[in-house]
Amino acid sequence: MTKLSVNINKWATLRNARGGNNPDLLKTAMAIQEMGADGITVHPRPDERHIRYQDVFQLRPLIHTEFNIEGNPREQKFIELVLQNKPDQVTLVPDAEGQLTSDHGWDTITHQGYLKGVIRTFQEAGIRVSIFLDPNPEMIASAAETGTDRIELYTEFYAKQFHQDTESAIRPYLLTAEAARHHGLKMNAGHDLDLKNLAYFVKQIPDLCEVSIGHALICDAIEFGLHNTVQMYKRSLV
Repeated sequence: MTKLSVNINKWATLRNARGGNNPDLLKTAMAIQEMGADGITVHPRPDERHIRYQDVFQLRPLIHTEFNIEGNPREQKFIELVLQNKPDQVTLVPDAEGQLTSDHGWDTITHQGYLKGVIRTFQEAGIRVSIFLDPNPEMIASAAETGTDRIELYTEFYAKQFHQDTESAIRPYLLTAEAARHHGLKMNAGHDLDLKNLAYFVKQIPDLCEVSIGHALICDAIEFGLHNTVQMYKRSLV
């Protein structure tokens, strides 16, 4: 079954908005695991506008499921953070500095040489590597050449088109998933997946290893409660 990793960035955003420690990020992460989530995801950025680097050090000993750290490996501070904390997985995202949210995947043809080196660095430390990719099958062969363990399908296009034309929305992901299987790459997915579009996506690509969901999940938690919301997302993955 596809695993649910909950991205807790927005809890950190809420905490930072007023200063202090409310909500308590560490207690939230522990609670989400107890509620049935299969993992915790964080995406620290250089300006620390949500997850702070110190949060990662404090979270690491509390994560008994899977810990996934996302970020841009062109930041040396990010590389050091990952190597010092040794999460189960690092997801490499080509964010620009100051970017509001992730909005594109790697060009694995142009950046193949760079990715090979940084992926090797993390794998030699015993960390599984996933790279963020657009739904473009032309990027898969070169992604496989980097040595990455997994790819993460960037799903914003799917989410935006889902209600207008579901078949068109899913088609590039099906083609990309087929190419990934051919090259022996495992798959994750994330970005704008929610309770309305998640179940269909997973049924169409049933061999997804993991989905990472944050913004939509916390929005639903405001209405349904956090425990109930985690269970609703888990049921969408069955």
